[in-house]
Amino acid sequence: MAYHFDFTQVVTGEYGQWLVTGLVTTLKISAVSIVLSLVLGTLVAVMRLSKVRPLVWASATYTEFFRNTPLLVQIFFWYFGSYNVLPQFVNDWLYKQDFEFACGVIALTVYTSAFIAEEIRSGVFSIPKNQLEASRACGLSFTQAMVYVILPQAFRVIIPPLISQFLNLIKNSSLVMTIGVMDLTYMARQIEAHTFHGFEAFTVTTCMYLCISLVVSAGVTLYSRRVLRVRSH
Repeated sequence: MAYHFDFTQVVTGEYGQWLVTGLVTTLKISAVSIVLSLVLGTLVAVMRLSKVRPLVWASATYTEFFRNTPLLVQIFFWYFGSYNVLPQFVNDWLYKQDFEFACGVIALTVYTSAFIAEEIRSGVFSIPKNQLEASRACGLSFTQAMVYVILPQAFRVIIPPLISQFLNLIKNSSLVMTIGVMDLTYMARQIEAHTFHGFEAFTVTTCMYLCISLVVSAGVTLYSRRVLRVRSH
């Protein structure tokens, strides 16, 4: 008997609402993680570029550890082991919030920030060294020179790899369903379990992920072409 495709069933009514709810959760966890990973990655990159040995060693260890361990393992690590790693007051606060969502954000943030730190460091290396030296000669501290002179130029250089990292984060967010976060993939799995129309559910979900990625890519590209170009003149 031929399989009867029924996309209407998975995009309308209650199941359609599930997909919308999952989409909102995916957008929220991705947006929060992107912002935090960019901030943390920048901080780690600056530490790696400093002359303070302990900071260099700590940042190098951070990037190598999180870049070379699977994200899924890290998600389970934070979900099952955060109580032993994080301070007690942080754990108490997390349990009062959405614990699964928070663990997903932490895992996605630390994992992606390690890659972003390396991208930023590569961008800084592309800037002539005499600019840092000139900034220091003008009386700026190392941190001030990085913030006001070097990093703005480096970010213009690394826009394409940053887009790739953001898109990877959005796609990697589907793994948080393994700890019970009701994201888009989780909802698609629930629809499949209730309707036995797994092909339709995951086809729609795939298209939704594709649309998110295209919008993010277009948005960041537009920003780099207009805003950053204006600042360079």
